[in-house]
Amino acid sequence: MDNTNSNRRIVYIGSDHAGYEAKSHVIDYVSNMGYSVIDKGTYSGESVDYPDYGVAVGKAVAKDPGTSGIIICGTGIGISISANKVKNIRAALCTSPLHAEMARKHNDANILAMGARMTSLKDMETIIDAWFSSEFEGGRHKIRVEKIHTLTEK
Repeated sequence: MDNTNSNRRIVYIGSDHAGYEAKSHVIDYVSNMGYSVIDKGTYSGESVDYPDYGVAVGKAVAKDPGTSGIIICGTGIGISISANKVKNIRAALCTSPLHAEMARKHNDANILAMGARMTSLKDMETIIDAWFSSEFEGGRHKIRVEKIHTLTEK
């Protein structure tokens, strides 16, 4: 049975210590949008390593087709790089609603990355709105996304 459609309302979220406060705000915001949020940590503002949380969200999304993820660190860069190490993950660092829209429409991104030290909570909300209101267009973009998953270092 394909759970893709029934899982579309599940969002895995994770952050490092720099993104902890923003993550708490985002959890409330996304929950109020009607999504089921599963918090993959961190659970305090104590210093932790962002790769652990990027990979945790990446593995959860990869294992649970149809779900999506949100990851937050200080800049969004390190945690997005980490999540993208997980097979079948397309984490996109978005700093504007247009980035979020295009990441979904053209890249079929399944994880949204943001930087807590770079993006205000209000701007995160507008980015999240664009993220969840956009759908993958498929077509020529599907071929390109499939190509991404065939790339390996030679």
